[in-house]
Amino acid sequence: MSDLQKYITKRKETDSNFEQNFDSGYQEFKIGEILKQARKESDFTQEEVAIQLHTKKSAISRIENHAQDIRLSTLQNFAHIMGKELRVQLV
Repeated sequence: MSDLQKYITKRKETDSNFEQNFDSGYQEFKIGEILKQARKESDFTQEEVAIQLHTKKSAISRIENHAQDIRLSTLQNFAHIMGKELRVQLV
């Protein structure tokens, strides 16, 4: 286990507020990071994605860096532009 993982585990054990906020924040980060990687793999700039989604580059940046409260339709459109399929999974 890395030092970072050890720190996160310890903080979660001692601070329930940290645990709750970390888990939700991580999911938002993870979605944004997946979108950013897909965009880069498809050789699109944020500006090019913004044009196709009829929005501004700053909106794409916010999606990639925060991804909170993002609409499912936006995720589907983003994936479609990248030539990807969006899958939602409940576990």
